[in-house]
Amino acid sequence: MIKTPLRILLVEDEETDAVLIKRQISKIVENSEIKVAEDFPAFEGLFTSFLPDLVISDYNLPNGTGLDVMETVKSIDENVPLIFITGALDDDELAADTILSGASGFILKKHMPVLNEKLEPLLKQVVYNMVQHEELREQIRKNKIAVHQIYSYLDNMKADDKEQRENIEKIRTNLGKFNIDAE
Repeated sequence: MIKTPLRILLVEDEETDAVLIKRQISKIVENSEIKVAEDFPAFEGLFTSFLPDLVISDYNLPNGTGLDVMETVKSIDENVPLIFITGALDDDELAADTILSGASGFILKKHMPVLNEKLEPLLKQVVYNMVQHEELREQIRKNKIAVHQIYSYLDNMKADDKEQRENIEKIRTNLGKFNIDAE
């Protein structure tokens, strides 16, 4: 069972399917917060206010398609994974196209009785990526602090001769190449 809390936005127009999907997710994720949007306009409103870790979407929706959902997700935050769970598609080529277009996974609703088995590896990958990104963000923060400390040290150095001043300027120039905001 996944212990990391997940915020999931489920885009599903069939209430019974939404209930089944939520039940299957609860078998995999110990602590999930799931919001349901029944159509594309409801999804647009929830996506920016709920800020999900993951979007799970049906492919055929009233007032839009799963590709519309994916396009919106990627335009706002390309790091939010999207998984399609749909019954309308039985076309392997279209499923492959959605994955190539940026979806993180594709599951057919005919697998609903074993959805938790199909969904679990995808959700584990989502959690793994979240943890990886968190470590990267922390490393970037530490690097920014270190660079700021170097800049402070350079500002406080008393350069007595021309060669020292030139060396300090070279260090500043080289640090600037990293495009790290030192403020």
